Amino acid sequence: MQSRAGVTLVGAGEPRREDIEEALKSAPCLVAADGGADRALALGFAPEAVIGDLDSLTGRAALGDTPIFEIDEQETTDFEKCLSLIDASLILACGFAEARIDHSLAVYSALARRIGPPTIVIGSEDIVFAAPDEIALDLPVGTRVSLFPMAPLTGRSAGLEWPIEGLGLTPMGRIGTSNRVTGPVRLALDAPGMLVILPRETLPRALTALTG
Repeated sequence: MQSRAGVTLVGAGEPRREDIEEALKSAPCLVAADGGADRALALGFAPEAVIGDLDSLTGRAALGDTPIFEIDEQETTDFEKCLSLIDASLILACGFAEARIDHSLAVYSALARRIGPPTIVIGSEDIVFAAPDEIALDLPVGTRVSLFPMAPLTGRSAGLEWPIEGLGLTPMGRIGTSNRVTGPVRLALDAPGMLVILPRETLPRALTALTG
């Protein structure tokens, strides 16, 4: 599925109306992941497309002529199917951070693998995205920055109270949560797999960093 604009992707994990409304300002094309279509319709939003294996969609009749992309396989999650199929400048994902723990872990696994367009998962308290090889973030001094490696990796940083240079980061060992901003943040990573977790209010700044 192609969209010249950004895509707001709605999942079934309790998306909030205010998150969808804010996401649509930057990503005006609304797409639902399987049962996320039921959630979107219940909140008064009409998806422009639905993607998934359709094992949880119940309100298909209410979608009318909305395009439905059924991918009938169980090797990937609906979130991963969406990231693989959507061709857009960015994806803002709502209704994934408050999902079941196993579903959330699957979402973060797909994020870490950098599938599809730059994607930000929006939660009630935080946002999460996969760091590109290099990124510059303009964040207020004192802002919490958590770096969570989903694979063993190394890198360099500037503007963080606790630099990561010289550290071997791994999900089974040293991680990088609860760091703090001391100045303009720069990250350079030697491998994919790093998730960046920021406070919810930094979404506009993260959008700028990822899309320019």
